[in-house]
Amino acid sequence: MMSTAYAQPAPLQAEISAALPVTFDAVSRVFSTRKDSRTVLNRVNLQVPAGQVVAILGASGCGKSTLLRAVSGLDHPSDGAVRIADTVVQGIDERCAFAFQEPRLLPWRSVRENIALGLAPAMSKQAGQELIEELIDLTELSHAADLRPREISGGMAQRVSLARALARRPGVLLLDEPFGALDALTRLKMQDLLLDIHRAFPTTVLMVTHDVDEALTLADRVIVLGRTEGQPGAGVVEDLTLETTRPRDHASAQFISHRMHLLRLLGVDPTNH
Repeated sequence: MMSTAYAQPAPLQAEISAALPVTFDAVSRVFSTRKDSRTVLNRVNLQVPAGQVVAILGASGCGKSTLLRAVSGLDHPSDGAVRIADTVVQGIDERCAFAFQEPRLLPWRSVRENIALGLAPAMSKQAGQELIEELIDLTELSHAADLRPREISGGMAQRVSLARALARRPGVLLLDEPFGALDALTRLKMQDLLLDIHRAFPTTVLMVTHDVDEALTLADRVIVLGRTEGQPGAGVVEDLTLETTRPRDHASAQFISHRMHLLRLLGVDPTNH
């Protein structure tokens, strides 16, 4: 099927951070307890150019979310390093913003107030107000700006979550299954919105998803994490660059070929899906 994009919004007028490159340099992560240890990631090497949209696929438990957390500083590698631009990530990195599967909004604050929570502390009050209003327009939330989270739909709440993340003006936007809890129609609309946001607000995007079609629709590049025989933990088993322009035709031979290839890598019989 062909994705239907919204009308492209006007670029944000407020100053925004430039997209930043991300480098994973032999990143490994081992979780240890008193009884044993478990290697989740094993020497992951990746270079993500500034402004690229990268989708990360893999079986449950293969370390996809751990990889995102290492970029933001919410977690740290047991070995190796993550760099944003030329700086090694050490602790919470303010150049990143994170949006999760659950919007995690404060129920006693309005939509506008929840978005404001993402603003950088150093931003002036006027600049912050201008940026909030631009993000509200961009995410088509003007009619709901003064409502509380209980008064809006799940798709609208996820738009608030994205707007709050963008209020940080991040060089890197991290999305951990951001549309996984949404119904099918709302999910398609959110995919279109994410592409609109990326055009209007250029940033590097790393997105974890379990949906192969979503990865092929949104990403410039698809990374598959998986385990290889004899190796502890997951590494990169596929690095697929997508060269077709958007919107992408889901019925095209290239899309179908990529889809079948990725499903096989994930251990799924493509003839049944």
